[in-house]
Amino acid sequence: MNPYAKLTFLMSLMLGTAITISSNHWMSAWAGLEINTLAIIPLISKSHHPRAIEAAIKYFLVQAAASTLLLFASMINAWNTGQWDITQLNHPTSSMLLTTAIAMKSA
Repeated sequence: MNPYAKLTFLMSLMLGTAITISSNHWMSAWAGLEINTLAIIPLISKSHHPRAIEAAIKYFLVQAAASTLLLFASMINAWNTGQWDITQLNHPTSSMLLTTAIAMKSA
């Protein structure tokens, strides 16, 4: 892999993590997590072995499902509380869905 490309992906990982940690809004947290997902997939599949490609595809599918679940949890929370703020997570269904999504994102 080109060293400049590898540096770009690693910087994107750091940027996505910083955006996610510093966000107060659901959409900015989701955007940071998506930047991380899109930056790590080329790093997973950099060796052109079929298992690396298979692992990257599986990782992408799990992360896409977790992102969908995260957005759904934020929509349920916004519907019930009227706010998109991360600190206003009061509804039990959205709390459970968010916990599941974060667990999928971290695995």
